Amino acid sequence: MTDRTYTIGELAKFFDVTPRSIRFYEEQDLLTPERIGQSRVYHTKDKVRLKLILRGKRLGFSLAEVKNLFELYDSNPNSAAQLEAMLQMTEHKRALLRQQLDDIQMLMNELDEVESRCREELNELERGN
Repeated sequence: MTDRTYTIGELAKFFDVTPRSIRFYEEQDLLTPERIGQSRVYHTKDKVRLKLILRGKRLGFSLAEVKNLFELYDSNPNSAAQLEAMLQMTEHKRALLRQQLDDIQMLMNELDEVESRCREELNELERGN
């Protein structure tokens, strides 16, 4: 079975990202396409990594965190160290999101109070006229 290859344009279209984004991930050593002349040739491994990069970004992980996971995987696929690192990262991310959620709820409550006061004052002004 031969490994499927992709152009940068095909990957960009498949994942709905710009070729520039893919080149940026390459500059960050997250992707390592094969070079044939001036062309980049991406393999299935690169496609999977791009999918993981984008998923990591969507979950709020930094590119450095994603790179760290890739390095752990490359040094020892399916290792306990990689899984432990992922668990620590998800726990940390979850704690940050909970804090943000608490902060947002507090701001929403404050906005509700301000809105309520403004409506009350507006009603009083309208009754006074």
